[in-house]
Amino acid sequence: MASFMLSFLLIVSPLWPLGENPLVGDPYVIVNTATNELAFIVEGEVKQQFQIATGHEYNQTPEGEFNIIVKAMNPYYRKHDIEGGDKDNPLGTRWIGFDANGTDGRIFGLHGTNQPSSIGSRITKGCVRLNNSDVEILYEVIPIGTKILIISSEKNFEELGREHGAIE
Repeated sequence: MASFMLSFLLIVSPLWPLGENPLVGDPYVIVNTATNELAFIVEGEVKQQFQIATGHEYNQTPEGEFNIIVKAMNPYYRKHDIEGGDKDNPLGTRWIGFDANGTDGRIFGLHGTNQPSSIGSRITKGCVRLNNSDVEILYEVIPIGTKILIISSEKNFEELGREHGAIE
């Protein structure tokens, strides 16, 4: 009985979607490192766009399609032992981690910043940096399991969304 319940939960859990993903209507995030912009797509249309900062070297922000697997409010910055919520914390107020390169969602992510003037630049060590107000908006609307596409492209978000199944 226990194995049946576990199997049932894995099948219906939003963390383990079945079939092709994303389906039109599912939440989807696109990061375009060529323009340093991020789009949030839901219900088959681009709902919001944000300016971002990405890796200071062109290959530092990993490209591909990944899954959002971790979310944290006031994330702790392990590298320099800075508590979450501290004004010196470079991760800002939110962390939305994805599983790039086999990581556990704690290496690469969308996060806020204590340096808002850096937005629009190629300055990070691989993460996608947003203004705190912007990442707080995304934190509320992006569920765990959401697909995130990171790409360098001259195409607009509607074209990219269509190519990757998020927009009809």
